[in-house]
Amino acid sequence: MEFFEKSVAVRLKTHLDRYLVAEDDKVTVRQSHRAAETRRARWMIEHVESNSHVIRLKSCYGRYLTATNTPFLLGMTGKKVLQTLPENSKDLAIEWQPVRDGFQVMLKASDGTYLRANGSMPPWRNTVTHDSSSTTSTHNWILWNVEAVEIPEDEEFSDYLSLISSFSSVSDELSGLEFGSPARSFQVTTSSVMDLFHNAKAVRLKSHHNKYLHAEEDEESVSQDRNGAAKNNRWTVEFVTDSQDDSITIIRLKSCYNKYLTASNHPFLLGMTGRKVLQTVPRRLDSSVEWEPIREGNQVKLRTRYGQYLRANGGLPPWRNSVTHDVPHRTTTQEWVLWDVDVVDIVVQSPAPRPPPALIPNSDYFSSESSSPTANWSKSPTYSRQESTDSYHSSPPKMEDGRSIYYTVLSDDFGEIDENAQGFCINFKGNDVNELTRKLEEETGIKGITVCTRFPSDGKLYPLRLQLPPNNVTMKVVVVQNSSEDATVDV
Repeated sequence: MEFFEKSVAVRLKTHLDRYLVAEDDKVTVRQSHRAAETRRARWMIEHVESNSHVIRLKSCYGRYLTATNTPFLLGMTGKKVLQTLPENSKDLAIEWQPVRDGFQVMLKASDGTYLRANGSMPPWRNTVTHDSSSTTSTHNWILWNVEAVEIPEDEEFSDYLSLISSFSSVSDELSGLEFGSPARSFQVTTSSVMDLFHNAKAVRLKSHHNKYLHAEEDEESVSQDRNGAAKNNRWTVEFVTDSQDDSITIIRLKSCYNKYLTASNHPFLLGMTGRKVLQTVPRRLDSSVEWEPIREGNQVKLRTRYGQYLRANGGLPPWRNSVTHDVPHRTTTQEWVLWDVDVVDIVVQSPAPRPPPALIPNSDYFSSESSSPTANWSKSPTYSRQESTDSYHSSPPKMEDGRSIYYTVLSDDFGEIDENAQGFCINFKGNDVNELTRKLEEETGIKGITVCTRFPSDGKLYPLRLQLPPNNVTMKVVVVQNSSEDATVDV
């Protein structure tokens, strides 16, 4: 269990150097080289309170790694492993017991079988099942390397929402609330490689050796060069829009000679693993000229569609200043695949049309609503003070300390909220949910409320039960007035 005690999320690597990946269909689980650096290879850890020896693993789609009873192939022993959302939070099929084996772990299901990464020929290749290791030759198939994953700060709130939506003792009334279409009132902005290439028309790529990716004058070779001002170090960026996975960014890089940066199949040196990177103009723009930028801090790794990385080599000649594509196996060469991105030319965007002025509610509107069931709380001194035109339609004030909390109010009697409303804004310091609840009661003048958040994927409301996310992340919440029949909401 020590592999999982101090980690929030992990990646699980098989004996085939592939990773356990959640497929986009939100059902299938498989092994993959290509998706190793994506969110699909990341599994959130949930500890089971009733049994400290087992854990649950949740995919980026909020679904649990599940040992099903469905045979993978009729007549064979292995059974399917899927992503599921079981109705019962105590379903043993989603619980796994880590069993240490040296520096690796085996993940044991409740029926005594183990999570297994299958090899061999199709249909077994890249599949994942749960089975017993009956032979010595397949024992390695149930061994997994555990790699702790740090969640970027800008993704913390998104993963926090995923946590609070799962198997909390939420009342049926709240967990079933669906008002109108799926929520669009709250969207989490995730940082990605697009931030580094935002509006980029041309870039320079600086290697770990403080040299730039350089297109040689022979219009074929690629090397490294210290002169950052040289035109040969400028690469035009083309975004590939027909990628099979919209969540993955693919680019092409074109040199000053209008030739593409190409991952060739030619060995750089016979007997060595690195292969040549060239400038070419292929007859058809195929995968050899496509690169997937993978962000790592403020740098990127450029990966080919086949799992190799653009690498700036050091050392003695003939390696010095050369550029190849390879998979770095040694710790000392891990930084050779990291590149700084300098944007040297941007795409000028057309100015967006100015939005029409906001409509100011007139007195007739408020008088027509005076008889509504919500009049008692909507006209309270504290609440009506915030309904002024200035606070509702102007930009929210910048908070020097604390976080901005946007909120809208939903009443059990009223039963609706405006999905497109910006909501009201308060400044809140701290991470305690109870303290936030008390402050919102003071702001709205409503007693007996539950503070909820709307989960982006299904549009449902869930009460906040954990601490608020760190780093003063801006939040949008819904204030739910508890039923007059029940003094409190069962959370």
